Amino acid sequence: VSFLIPECGLLPEVLKSTIADVGEYYLVRNLSVHELVAHEFIDAFVKKGSCYALTHNTKIDQDNTAALLPNGKLILSVDKDTYEELGLQGHPSRYSGKKVMRYIITIDLTDSSFHPDSKKYNRVLWALKEKKPLEFDFLMAWYNTGAEGSTLMSYFSKNQIQALKPKVTFSTLKDLQCPVLQSNELQGKPDESCSTEELFEWLGAVLNQVSLDNKSSSFLSTYCCPQPNTMVEKAFLCTITGFIIPEKIIQLLEQLCCYFVEPKLAYWLTLTVHGFADSPVSWRENEHGFHKGGENLYNFVIFRNLDYWLQMAVGTNDDCPP
Repeated sequence: VSFLIPECGLLPEVLKSTIADVGEYYLVRNLSVHELVAHEFIDAFVKKGSCYALTHNTKIDQDNTAALLPNGKLILSVDKDTYEELGLQGHPSRYSGKKVMRYIITIDLTDSSFHPDSKKYNRVLWALKEKKPLEFDFLMAWYNTGAEGSTLMSYFSKNQIQALKPKVTFSTLKDLQCPVLQSNELQGKPDESCSTEELFEWLGAVLNQVSLDNKSSSFLSTYCCPQPNTMVEKAFLCTITGFIIPEKIIQLLEQLCCYFVEPKLAYWLTLTVHGFADSPVSWRENEHGFHKGGENLYNFVIFRNLDYWLQMAVGTNDDCPP
């Protein structure tokens, strides 16, 4: 998650505290997938808040991967051999090509028919526990407004579990050329404002710290800021890296909107959120494939009058965002 605020040299305290409150997440090593379908886990976490889990250091185009979504659905993306050994119902990956080599299995943990006395539940548990045990390192987080902290830590105390904090980096960009934007001009106007596409490309260069000088001596990049633009003396850039849940991103977005409550020099600011490149899903339950870069991201441009732009981008092996 990155946000950029032009004409800002020092971050307001309320934003600093929001960043500090992004919260920790957990890395659980060698966790068997069948433990995520155990009714004790479902009752304690899936049905009492938003529970998130994603396999760690697995490649979506090579390995078996899994994700637990906050709506209670467990998504398995597995190779052909694993799929046949599991014997659970699924469907071919949309990105397999003519010869199907990957399958997607969806298990709804909150389904009323998915209870310990049902045949469905016991078949899934048997498949994952005895027929073809799957074990991964998982990144996990749980959100419940009325709950005590660190309950995941105590639940998985028998496993190798460690609490991790997101990595936060702050930087002040000096003498930054910024595009001139008008909230009601998405396509831009010659000599008046830049388009959404031009802003998106420029932002990519800034977040990757690409020089915008367009000097003839540069062999790396001849990119320069689109026209019209304005020189900003200082811009504040913050990047938070980790397993960051949507509830915390919403809190950050709300505080960024509050930034304009008091008069500011900045006319707009941006918030960019990158999804994991090797997640089996991108938006909602849409299947996600890696192809060349595994891109799936969205970007808010929030204007002083609280108009906003929302840009969403995915790579080739992806459904279009909703």
